Amino acid sequence: MSAAPGRPQASSHRSPQGEGISMIPTLILPSKAPLLTRKGWSAWLAALVVLCALAPVLNLWVPADSVFHLSDFAVGLIAKIMCYAICALAMDLIWGYTGILSLGHGLFFALGGYAMGMYLMRQIGLDGNYKSALPDFMVFLDWKSLPWHWTFSDSFIATLFLVVAVPGLVALVFGYFAFRSRIKGVYFSIITQAMTFAAMLLFFRNETGFGGNNGFTDFKRLLDIPIATPSMRMTLFVLTASTLLGFFLLARWLVNSKFGRVLQAVRDAESRVMFSGYSPLGYKLTIWTLSAMMCGVAGALYVPQVGIINPSEMSPANSIEIAIWAAVGGRATLIGPIVGAFLVNGAKSWLTVTYPEFWLYFLGALFIGVTLYLPDGVVGLVKKFKGGAK
Repeated sequence: MSAAPGRPQASSHRSPQGEGISMIPTLILPSKAPLLTRKGWSAWLAALVVLCALAPVLNLWVPADSVFHLSDFAVGLIAKIMCYAICALAMDLIWGYTGILSLGHGLFFALGGYAMGMYLMRQIGLDGNYKSALPDFMVFLDWKSLPWHWTFSDSFIATLFLVVAVPGLVALVFGYFAFRSRIKGVYFSIITQAMTFAAMLLFFRNETGFGGNNGFTDFKRLLDIPIATPSMRMTLFVLTASTLLGFFLLARWLVNSKFGRVLQAVRDAESRVMFSGYSPLGYKLTIWTLSAMMCGVAGALYVPQVGIINPSEMSPANSIEIAIWAAVGGRATLIGPIVGAFLVNGAKSWLTVTYPEFWLYFLGALFIGVTLYLPDGVVGLVKKFKGGAK
């Protein structure tokens, strides 16, 4: 009778004196799981080819009157949803695998977007309505010079750094004090929501230098290249797709590593992790900060494609939607939140045009229905059907 894999097995060893056989228990650890299975790599490569090779061909080279043409509207919509999918994936790392429900991730998304938006506003140059080197809203408010926090906004390299550094630093400081105080559960969710609401009110003020209620818009160029051209639009689309697929591989590597196993142990029994000699603070703070940085990158990719960033992106409702995407798709699956982001936002795009007055009711009913009847989300439901079919 063979022992179960990964369970301790007794091995036979003859003593040096030849006095018989002694049974010394040995532990056979399970082999390390691959990053992706063969089917997983096939699906990942297929997604890479479709998004980064086929989509540009269908949009740029297939005639507009062809049934196979991918319209500019579809390109913009898919690109926007892929940015949302990055946020959903980031949410899954902290909620699905660590048990930390954040209702403030919209703040990190918006901070990354504002960092990119500041650079795009400087790229307008003298092409604004007032023909000034200052952004139009500053001229309108009679500002004489740029505020201190706009110092490096004319550098693309500095902007790339700020896109991840600003959300990461805010998350690091907030998370350190929250996790050190052992705030968890619904209390943590409430204070994250309060954090993003306070930031939204701050960014609404004109004197902060972030455009107030209107935010940033009317972008002209990116890296001195016109931003409204088909080639730039498709370049941003491919960059967004590559980032999403790259973050997915990073997330898979993290959750399959020892670090990821500790995160799941913290989610299931944090007190036992502490008794085992691990400090949950460092693990929770690391994944929390990484998750915020991922949302910052998503915001930076979102702004040049949508063409606007304002404080409404920080609204608590937006952060709640990120949690809904993860829940609908399936927590602790990585692919589930991505699926959830596409399903919910695809439905939103259709319903807000066809039945705009029913969209919020649909969203609320969806969240309640998933919580009550689909605790494992869409991906969990598919797995259940596959298991029943065997």
